Amino acid sequence: MAKTFRPWLVEQRWLLPPSVQELVPPDHVAHFVRDTVRELLDLSEIHESYAEERGFPPFHPTMMTALLLYAYCQGVFSSRRIARGCKERVDFMAVTAMNQPDFRTISDFRKRHLPALARLFHQVLRLCQRAKMVRLGHVALDGTKVKANASKHKAMSYGRMKEAEPRLAQEVQSWFDRAQSADAAEDAEHGAERSGDELPDWVAHKDQRLAKIREAMASLEDEANGPDDDAPQPPQGTKDNCSSTETKAPDDKAQRNFTDPESKLLKTKDGFIQGYNCQAAVDAEAQIIVAHDVAAVQNDAPLFIGMLDQVKANTGRHAHEVSADSGYCSEANLSAIRRRRVRGYVATGRKTNRATKSRRRAEQQGALTRAMRSKLRRGGHRSRYRLRKQVVEPVFGQIKFARGFTQFLLRGRSNVRAEWALVCTTHNLLKLASA
Repeated sequence: MAKTFRPWLVEQRWLLPPSVQELVPPDHVAHFVRDTVRELLDLSEIHESYAEERGFPPFHPTMMTALLLYAYCQGVFSSRRIARGCKERVDFMAVTAMNQPDFRTISDFRKRHLPALARLFHQVLRLCQRAKMVRLGHVALDGTKVKANASKHKAMSYGRMKEAEPRLAQEVQSWFDRAQSADAAEDAEHGAERSGDELPDWVAHKDQRLAKIREAMASLEDEANGPDDDAPQPPQGTKDNCSSTETKAPDDKAQRNFTDPESKLLKTKDGFIQGYNCQAAVDAEAQIIVAHDVAAVQNDAPLFIGMLDQVKANTGRHAHEVSADSGYCSEANLSAIRRRRVRGYVATGRKTNRATKSRRRAEQQGALTRAMRSKLRRGGHRSRYRLRKQVVEPVFGQIKFARGFTQFLLRGRSNVRAEWALVCTTHNLLKLASA
């Protein structure tokens, strides 16, 4: 007797079309994200930007916001992939109610409302607080390097710029002279009205590259002589050794990327990447991100105090305990923890088996660093510092490996910060959905 299978009627038609909501399980996260955006988030900032009454009606901004947040929850970040999901995936259809915006509409909506979308982080964080998912008993800080939307091969050091600039200038000038001579000869031969006076493409491209190099050199020189927004500023009242009129030349190794000039070449355990340093402060209760930041710096230490203060600004109070790895250890940061009456657990450096190296390092460290090292040593394996790995590092794993966010789509530090805020918002949404 032949095996009986369930019917597969490809040509079968339904007399009554079902609701798209019925094709997605009722406990699916698509319903949660859609209903949370519709009922619990204040989108007045986005709605108020649509003041023009004329023109074809746009897609509903609440639907577009829910679509973007759900797509990020599913690890779909490209506007083209999101648009494809609206046509091919029933979970996306459950969010959009069968609306199918094209990729350009999705991309333009994200660009237009990026600051407002980034500020949704605070609203979602308050929802997590109301759900008792944020206790601030222990908060762990860490940073991860994320690739920028730029190739590291599109960067040039200041030393190479100094070598390339006069060579390119001479080459471009010679081509201009040749082009002008050719124009004069053609005018003499064909007449002045002939439209052959445009410069060849090969001249224009070299000219554009020369302009980019000069612009990058000027930016590096400005950075060498002016304050850096990401770098820690000297305390007030201290005097600078350099005169205000003295200018400093950039280091020859200082680099500038032509695609995303605000990104930096950063060292990771897998080599160098052109990217940004993304920060997250995570509460130990349910791995909720309570603060975030992005900077184009290699070291984490300059970002520590700002992250501490952002935790209080976002939640209303400081955390009871804070843990961080050795990248955040400095006398200034340990002093900031003490002034804010926060119990800190900050690693002071790698362990070594050689007593002489350990003693030499201890002599170079300040009093607060030595006290922190003794505190961690006394706690041993029971020290509260052990919570750091199990609190913050899994969050980066979920963002980068589970959802696949390993590279920014946008360029420029302000846009990248907003995009990272959107990623952190969707992380908290998923935690809230599973609570």
